[in-house]
Amino acid sequence: MTKLSVNINKIATLRNSRGGNVPNLLQVATDIQRFGAEGITVHPRPDERHIRYQDARDLVSVVYTEYNIEGNPQHNFIDLVLECKPTQVTLVPDAIGALTSNAGWDTVKNQAYLKEVITEFKSNGIRTSIFVDPVLEMIEGAKETGTDRIELYTEAFAHQYGLGNKKGIEPYTASAVLANELGLGINAGHDLSLDNIKFFKENIPGLLEVSIGHALISESLYLGLENVVNMYLQRLK
Repeated sequence: MTKLSVNINKIATLRNSRGGNVPNLLQVATDIQRFGAEGITVHPRPDERHIRYQDARDLVSVVYTEYNIEGNPQHNFIDLVLECKPTQVTLVPDAIGALTSNAGWDTVKNQAYLKEVITEFKSNGIRTSIFVDPVLEMIEGAKETGTDRIELYTEAFAHQYGLGNKKGIEPYTASAVLANELGLGINAGHDLSLDNIKFFKENIPGLLEVSIGHALISESLYLGLENVVNMYLQRLK
């Protein structure tokens, strides 16, 4: 069964929009795990517009499933991850001020840099994953960095699936096959939803984990958080 890690950035966005501590991020993380999710993901950005660095620290004592911190490995982020020692760190090449993640790493051009950062994290017992587009050359480059896993950037798939084009899955399937051959674990995330997650999972061999936030929280406004978490879990069996 593929694990579900819930990205709680949107909970922090809602809290920050009003000030104070409603909704309580730590309580939501606790409840999401109680509802059956196998992980919690946060993506602190330098401007702390949603998840704050202190949130990442506070969650250490709350997350008893898998804890995944994702972000661009700048100095402050690296220090935060080494302090928190999550289960996994996912490296994402998002620019400062970016609305959301919008591309995977060029694992060839950035190979030396990624190798250095990944070595540091792995020496501290933290599993590593890097955000990549479904391009075979980038999967091969990822292998050379020493990363444990890749996270397939799924926006293009989700867009094509929404248009009714199921062939949009093909580069992802090919990337997964290659990753399995190379011994890389496979995660995935970005714009995965209740509508497309079952089809995606069925066509990605060896899919270990999906990280879902925006869609899951949005769907929960109508269907309820506990219900939606369990709907994902059913689709990921």
